[in-house]
Amino acid sequence: MYVLIAGAGRTGATLARTLAAARHEVRLLEHRPEVLAYLHRELPTEIIYEGNATDPRTLELAGVEQADVLVASMPNDAESLSICFLARERYRVPRTIATINNPRNAWLFDAKFHVDVALNQADILASLIEQEMSLGDMMTLLKLRRGSYSLVSEKLPPGSQAIGRAIQELPIPRHAVICAVVREGEIVIPRGALRFVDGDEVLALVDEASAQELAAMFGAGA
Repeated sequence: MYVLIAGAGRTGATLARTLAAARHEVRLLEHRPEVLAYLHRELPTEIIYEGNATDPRTLELAGVEQADVLVASMPNDAESLSICFLARERYRVPRTIATINNPRNAWLFDAKFHVDVALNQADILASLIEQEMSLGDMMTLLKLRRGSYSLVSEKLPPGSQAIGRAIQELPIPRHAVICAVVREGEIVIPRGALRFVDGDEVLALVDEASAQELAAMFGAGA
């Protein structure tokens, strides 16, 4: 997959490093000298493309017409919007993703500006904090289907009502699927007869309501 990233702030640079490690083709566009000096110390030179991503000529030289995904992570929300709009209208990039710096601008990041996915960093952080507050030891590993479902991890604490009971004996929520159990570093297939022991780590696919029920069921003293 060819991913073009406009803006090499912390988000853009980290994304470029992650995608490159996963062997995707990546180009990171940046024009600020102070940022470029840092990038050349942290990332392979072939990933970095020097130029202003708001300039169509720069986008063309970076290969925007071949991009499968464009990520706009500019320090200015107006610039990110204009880049997404240009990428779709002129270059027909199949998918656009933009980060939102100012939550007050979130309403602009929609289909009108050809933003397929808008990531409001303030909302994401608030949501993660809320999950940690409400789910106790349950950890969200991955969001699926635009946040409708999540892959979560829960380590059974001493005193959990699930310890000693088989999966088939537990009131598993309707919209929850236990995907795997990690026991002493080994993956155990979660068949119905499997009985939980102290220290088991449970991986489950859940919706929001089921996550709450699962956390209560696996938690200590539940």
